Amino acid sequence: MSDPVLALEGVTKTYNKGKPNAVEVLRGVSCTVARGEVVALVAPSGAGKSTLLHIAGLLDTPDAGSVRIGGDDMVGLSDRRRTIVRRNDVGFVYQFHHLLPEFSALENIVLPQLARGVPRSEARLRALDLMARVGVEDRAGHRPATMSGGEQQRVAFCRALANGPRLLLADEPTGNLDPETSDTVFDTLMDLVRATGLSCLIATHNMALAARMDRVLRMDTGTLSDG
Repeated sequence: MSDPVLALEGVTKTYNKGKPNAVEVLRGVSCTVARGEVVALVAPSGAGKSTLLHIAGLLDTPDAGSVRIGGDDMVGLSDRRRTIVRRNDVGFVYQFHHLLPEFSALENIVLPQLARGVPRSEARLRALDLMARVGVEDRAGHRPATMSGGEQQRVAFCRALANGPRLLLADEPTGNLDPETSDTVFDTLMDLVRATGLSCLIATHNMALAARMDRVLRMDTGTLSDG
C-alpha cells in the first residue's frame, strides 16, 4: 500500500507554553488522508481545527509529533523548503476567498504558477481550463469585487489547484455563502476534486456536506475521533 498523502502522528500544540495563560490546543492528534480521499473535519469553534489545518499545511509547527506529506517527514525542514512544499504540494481554501482585489480572476490563478516558474502562456491556459471546469470562464477578466460570493469562491478553488497540489486543505470553504449557493459551490468543488484525484481535508460545520465526503473526523478539546 502506498503512503498516505497526509499523515499526522501524535501531534501536540500548546500556545503560550510555560505561561499561566497556556492553551493546549492539540493533544496527540493522529490522522491520515489517503490518495484521492476526501475527509471531513467536524469541530466546534475553538476546538483546534484551524491549528490542525495550519500544521498539516506547514503554516505552523507542532510542539511534538510527526507531519508527513507524500511519505516525506516535514518536521525540521528549513523555512525555504517548507515554502517550496506549500507552493508545490499543498492547496489552501478558506471561508473567505482572499483573492487579490487589484487583479482579475484569471490573474489570481496565474500568479501562483508564475511564482513556481511556469511560463505565463502555460499558466494562462491552465487557469482558463480550471475556470471552465467550475463554470466561471466568462468572469476571467473581472476583478473580485464585481463577482458574486459563489463566483469568487470558485476562483479561489481554481487558485488552490493551479499548481497541481497533492493535498487540498479547506477551512469552512462554503461557510460564508447562503445555503443554496453553498450546496452548488460544494458540488463544484467535489466534481473538481474527483476529476483530479486530489486528497482533501475539509473542515466544516455543515453535517450534510460532511456526510457526502468519504470519511468524517470529529475534533473536540484537541483530540480526534472517527465518525
